[in-house]
Amino acid sequence: MRIPTEVQILKQGGKPAFAVLPYNQYLDLIGTGEDEVYIPHEVMGLCVEGLSLIAAWRTHKGMSQTQLAERLGISQPAVAQIERLGARLQKRTVEKVAVALGVKPELLVE
Repeated sequence: MRIPTEVQILKQGGKPAFAVLPYNQYLDLIGTGEDEVYIPHEVMGLCVEGLSLIAAWRTHKGMSQTQLAERLGISQPAVAQIERLGARLQKRTVEKVAVALGVKPELLVE
């Protein structure tokens, strides 16, 4: 167990009443630290409808295949291939798409 070392105890009536700790430690305690990855319900709904994670994220972000292609410097048909269900993408490709969509790469891996 990690014990916070930068905690400030505030007293009220001479008794400990509040603990102030660094925000990152607070996030760790409540389980929403930056290491955790979450996919919005809307994105998962699009996946249930038959889209790949990449296509679902692109749609969720309000972006067309052509717009994503421009950000990636590739053609729209190439984006269609990347978005195909079951497409086996190289790690570097996933990383580039993640940057273009503004998400973490692990959010695009099925």
